[in-house]
Amino acid sequence: MTDETPWLTREQLRAWMKLVAVMELLPAALDHQLQRDADLTHFDYMVIAMLSETEGRTLRMSALASATNASLPRLSHVVSRLEKRGLVARCPSVDDRRATDVRLTEAGYAAIVDAAPDHVRTARKFVIDALTAEQVAQLDAIAKSMLTTLDPEGRFAAVTYPRDEDDAAICEARLTGAALD
Repeated sequence: MTDETPWLTREQLRAWMKLVAVMELLPAALDHQLQRDADLTHFDYMVIAMLSETEGRTLRMSALASATNASLPRLSHVVSRLEKRGLVARCPSVDDRRATDVRLTEAGYAAIVDAAPDHVRTARKFVIDALTAEQVAQLDAIAKSMLTTLDPEGRFAAVTYPRDEDDAAICEARLTGAALD
């Protein structure tokens, strides 16, 4: 039997090991900051952030799963936990009685408005500010290529977020609670 495994070259292995380290260290750093400052996990934050950016601060569970890159079972577990804390509420969908919507409560909105500035600072510190503008564009292209391979059906919204038609000021206002003129 011959070995047909396409082993990584030295350069590929070097890049792979750095990616593995980032995949281990970055989630821990983001979780640590959010748990310390806002009593939220990074995934909790993503759930309430995605809800805060929608009209009516409400999404169907399946759409919220897509927006947060999560499976429905994982999302359901987290929504239950957030619901117990009064940050979200489940309600029957007005469009489809078989579906469930998740609505961000006022307490949930206050939590995201409070948590967003420190979270953005942390994301900038560990990712954005560590890169040049050209590297940020490269990171976007690299992540898009990888996501296209990992999610060929396009179930998750990360590849197209934020949408091109989303005005930057509106996105910022949704997360900061600032009024638009």
